[in-house]
Amino acid sequence: MKKIIALLLAVMLVIGLTACGSKSLTANEGKLTMATNAQFPPYEYYEGDAIVGIDAEIAGAIAEKLGLELVIEDMEFDSIIEAVKSGKADIGMAGMTVTPERQETVDFTATYATGVQVVIVTEDSAITSVDDLFAEGANNVVGVQRNTTGDIYTSGDIEDAGLGTIDRYSKGADAVQALLTGKVDCVVIDNEPAKAFVAEVEGLKILDTEYVTEDYAGAMSKDNTELYEAVNAALEELIADGTVQSIIDKYISAE
Repeated sequence: MKKIIALLLAVMLVIGLTACGSKSLTANEGKLTMATNAQFPPYEYYEGDAIVGIDAEIAGAIAEKLGLELVIEDMEFDSIIEAVKSGKADIGMAGMTVTPERQETVDFTATYATGVQVVIVTEDSAITSVDDLFAEGANNVVGVQRNTTGDIYTSGDIEDAGLGTIDRYSKGADAVQALLTGKVDCVVIDNEPAKAFVAEVEGLKILDTEYVTEDYAGAMSKDNTELYEAVNAALEELIADGTVQSIIDKYISAE
């Protein structure tokens, strides 16, 4: 009988610890922690010491609706998914594209924006269309930000197909700098930061043809369904009442 009681107590202790852990992760001391890479204007970037942008404002609106304080953690883009999986962050928002590979390890919220991958080249580049990257005998060096969808797509479409090589950088700005110095022939990156880079740097242009269109959403842990459902419900309400679109319109013109 004593052994049975001891076993029951042990089981209850494990259940209790698990429940406490779940509660702690869900509440997170009244904070919603967003992991991002603040090098992706207008979705996230620095304005002084503050991280601002579309994702920052949407996350702030979600946190406010849930009665939580938003905390934004800036990190390398390829660290975001792991931060979410490990519980160091509650949500990853960084112009994060929904892909089948990422869906294997994290859950995604409702889509809140559409992104377009484009190609930046120098004004005198021999590359005049996205089709040139796939032409027979093509052998271009393509610059991308590591582990972004630009990296994912070009790795399969170009590198694996033997049509060129991919140079990977920790920041999109580093890839653009490599283009300016002739280390790469073009850069594949999201349209919005691409426009910002081209506006700031002379001698660059964006090709008229798009590389690919994609959906942006928040990445969250598969182990915390309670928080996921709360965040997703809040986001869907913000989409429905026009708040999300008003935030996007604030940063991106309707042209």
